Amino acid sequence: MLTRLKVSGFKNLVDVDVRFGAFTCIAGANGVGKSNLFDAIRFLSALSNLPLIEAALSVRDEEGKTGDVRSLFHRVGNTYANEMSFEAEMIVPFEGVDDLGQKAKASITFLRYSVHLAYRADNSLRSLGALEILKEELVHINLGDAAKHLLFPHTAKNWRKTAVQGERRVPYFISTEGEGPSRVIKLHQDGGSSGRPLARSAINLPRTVLSVTNAAESPTALMARREMQSWQLLQLEPSSLRQPDEFTAPTKLETDGSHLAATLYHLARLERLKNGQSDNEEDNQVYYEVANRLANLIDDVDKVWVDRDNRRELLTLMVTSRDGTSHPAKSLSDGTMRFLALAVIELDPEAQGLLCLEEPENGIHPERIPKILQLLQDIATDTNESIGLDNPLRQVIINTHSPAVVMQVPEDSLLVAELRETVRSGQRFKRVCFGYLPDTWRQLKDPEPNNVNIISKGKLLAYLNPVSSQDLEFDNNGYNTDYQKLKSVKSKKRRVVDREDLQLLLPGFLSE
Repeated sequence: MLTRLKVSGFKNLVDVDVRFGAFTCIAGANGVGKSNLFDAIRFLSALSNLPLIEAALSVRDEEGKTGDVRSLFHRVGNTYANEMSFEAEMIVPFEGVDDLGQKAKASITFLRYSVHLAYRADNSLRSLGALEILKEELVHINLGDAAKHLLFPHTAKNWRKTAVQGERRVPYFISTEGEGPSRVIKLHQDGGSSGRPLARSAINLPRTVLSVTNAAESPTALMARREMQSWQLLQLEPSSLRQPDEFTAPTKLETDGSHLAATLYHLARLERLKNGQSDNEEDNQVYYEVANRLANLIDDVDKVWVDRDNRRELLTLMVTSRDGTSHPAKSLSDGTMRFLALAVIELDPEAQGLLCLEEPENGIHPERIPKILQLLQDIATDTNESIGLDNPLRQVIINTHSPAVVMQVPEDSLLVAELRETVRSGQRFKRVCFGYLPDTWRQLKDPEPNNVNIISKGKLLAYLNPVSSQDLEFDNNGYNTDYQKLKSVKSKKRRVVDREDLQLLLPGFLSE
């Protein structure tokens, strides 16, 4: 679980410091940089698993494609920054396995990882530039200080006690020492001073030290790596969601929605085995729960199940309507398929980590947006209950520019992204800032409150009022007179919002 992220020098993220809860909604206009925050999270995740260059090329540039590594650095005009830095505070799983299947247990589960990268030119013909690690660190956060860092509402006795565990007597799991050519990055063993750290020269290091950790050397660093690997951007593609699966398909939903049928069948089969049912049993608690979720979105739903075709060895997701007609996934709408995928994730205890989604309201009727928002919040861990199979350590961050979403999300989950002009070293540029509502936990519990990050009412009204304030005119009594002018103007076309019979119902009819 990512609880705090600091980023500087990455795209238009400069001196960004964001705190996250179990569920976060980031609202902002197109092009302000809310997706860049997702890219920063994805880049950190990639650094925990891939070589530096591959990690950089896995993230889109400003034009939506991969290209020169340089494009990931902050730019003012034609001048790029030479360095970028990341710092992430996170709660990691208590136990897991490494790439060789060896079990590992973290000595402490509340950690802070930081990495500082520099651009290095490479004049070879085929080179896209190179990245150099200036600093890499992994340290623990004391259990006694956890309350000072976990500002979002939660219960200390139930949730925090089960999420934040262990102890550590020495500060570093990964540290950087020295300067210039003598700079080394050390991986410290969990045993502390009794084990000699493994030192690696930072010069020409092709990947982060974290990305090669294993259970034997540092189980806690491995758990940090596993946590960061679980940070995913879900880009649910309807074509992938609709595909039937072979019997041998993976039983974990991919980020594009692949293997939905196999994942649902696997969850149902586990339930059948637990209850002693046969494999062809359609009456299953897992199917019932998914069907009930979907019925909140679509009235005409009776069953959701997976058809097992033994002859072709295929699994096909099916939805049966109340009249008894069964519909295969290929005949269902895009919004329905995305909703089904999220419902399956919510039921899967093995689906853990951080899930990022862009504009989850796409394909959903406005009246039913509250249903998908509730589903997304149910996917996230309940911070009032103990961590376990029925409450996995799972987190959801969405972004949107939809007023319908902003109106419905909990007030303390909302961040608003906006561009602000900054002058530094004689250069004037715009950077993205993330503001929050007053009197919510980000303001009330922050030990260093910054009023600059409070969302202005004007910014928020752009989401709460369906008509731009520039399009409305008010008389001396505060009444919207824009529609009155339409009575005297003969026009063949008018907007829906301009109808006289709707004006009394709109939030903009009376000014505050």
